[in-house]
Amino acid sequence: MIASRNKAIEKPPSGFGFQPEDSQHHFMVTIPRAKDGKILISEHHSWDDSDARRELSFALGREDDKLRVSLPRYKWGAIADAVGAEFNERLKQNGLKPSAWKQERVPISRLFGKELVLLAWAIEDADPALIPTAVKNWLGLAPEERWWLYTMTAAATGHALSGRNKGWRKAVRYALTENPVSESVDASSYEIRPYDLFTVNEEELKWSSKGRKEL
Repeated sequence: MIASRNKAIEKPPSGFGFQPEDSQHHFMVTIPRAKDGKILISEHHSWDDSDARRELSFALGREDDKLRVSLPRYKWGAIADAVGAEFNERLKQNGLKPSAWKQERVPISRLFGKELVLLAWAIEDADPALIPTAVKNWLGLAPEERWWLYTMTAAATGHALSGRNKGWRKAVRYALTENPVSESVDASSYEIRPYDLFTVNEEELKWSSKGRKEL
């Protein structure tokens, strides 16, 4: 049974950069088939290779305490292509398979997940007209800057519902929907630096920043 489970987990699921044999910490993007259904982004510290068990866990509401953000479909549609292109470029630069946003559930690596949730927080209560500005500002940040902002925000107001429109969450919205940073960002000017507030090893920093020069 254990051998079978280990064998199953060796095959990475379809998603953006999530490799459960390296780390089971990941985020999940749930895209319902219903046109009026909300897109949910949740954080998880374990991975179950059984589709049936994941479905049951979701149906029973066991993931609610890890739910980070809920977006209406039209707002998700306004950021999905830009985020997917950013993640895929970095995946390809590292020899990993690109992915796409499909219906149902899409797992993404924990670092990509932090970046995605940060942008989603910025637009969840924003005027839809400001979403392109938020995307430009988000793209102008180095990956480690996105991680830092995510970590600070998640610590105080990280729950999808109880943290909405409060404190750091509100500050992120104003920060990313204000005047956009320059569109011609020189990625070589970014210093790859770890932060004391959360653990990111040197390899993760190099991996996540690699390929930004071509963006």
